[in-house]
Amino acid sequence: MPIIVEPQDYHEEDLYVDLEETFGRRLYLKCEGFNFAGSIKLKVAREMVAAVERSGRLRPGSILVESSSGNLGVALSILAASRGYTFVCVTDTRCNLATKQLMESLGTRVYTVVEPALDGGFLGARLRYVRELCESDDRYLWLNQYANPANWQAHYRWTAPAVAERFPDLGVLFVGAGTTGTLMGCARYFTEHRPEATVVAVDAVGSVAFGGPPLTRMIPGLGTGVRPPLLDESYIDDVIHVPEADTIRACHRLARKGFLFGGSTGTVISGAMRWLAEHPAYADLTAVAIAPDLGERYLDSVYQRGWVQEIYGPGALDLECEEQTQHDPDRTVRGAGRAHP
Repeated sequence: MPIIVEPQDYHEEDLYVDLEETFGRRLYLKCEGFNFAGSIKLKVAREMVAAVERSGRLRPGSILVESSSGNLGVALSILAASRGYTFVCVTDTRCNLATKQLMESLGTRVYTVVEPALDGGFLGARLRYVRELCESDDRYLWLNQYANPANWQAHYRWTAPAVAERFPDLGVLFVGAGTTGTLMGCARYFTEHRPEATVVAVDAVGSVAFGGPPLTRMIPGLGTGVRPPLLDESYIDDVIHVPEADTIRACHRLARKGFLFGGSTGTVISGAMRWLAEHPAYADLTAVAIAPDLGERYLDSVYQRGWVQEIYGPGALDLECEEQTQHDPDRTVRGAGRAHP
């Protein structure tokens, strides 16, 4: 058992769930939620803060600021509290109350944007507010997870090598797309070290990351209203888009087996299951998906029956629909840049 001094020193890197019993198809789920931040974003927070510390830009009196829908805000709150830094998180109304309270309990100042921007939605509005803060006071230091190479470098350094070590015969890796930090770190690593492995990006319907039309999205985490500056599609083999109702069903199917995962995980699993069903050549290959977080922070949304039925309709919790959509040829699947020999 490890003995640690700072909360960011612990992260369980080698825990996987075999989903074959739950979904009828073998898929190993890499669980990234077992640390004090409860998500994969602790790695990003560590790498970005370390980068500004090395650069000398973090001076006495500096105020760290970041836009986040929840998980990175929590991770940075923990890191800031541990290091004695002041941190401001700019979020929006999709961030649930428990997450805001958690950040505030750690000493973070939380600003909530209540109106989406005409261009860029809630993310665009959050970014505008962050820029206004930085222009108003030079003490603000924006970490900028959306364009900061430390975001993808964290996963190039830790996440992808852990998967490669655990599964030397990896056939396909499914990674959710938000800022695309996890996606690009893993895709770059496997392109360079295991080019025979296929990397599939899983995005939410309504996200503009891969050129789709912007639509309202209610589940925070994956998807974006602004094309991610970190994204380089040449490293990615394929892209699949998942409707939020399918995300809900995947989460509830897992919960019926005793596994409570977050909305991003539901999206990734739903997309992975459908992609595997549509690519039978991969049936006997090792498939892995990355689960960014656990489900406790989604109790008042994804796992709240009234909320789900109000937004997605009474059929949203019909788990048979989730199985059917895995085989629906009309769902979006699009090839991307990287080709295998």
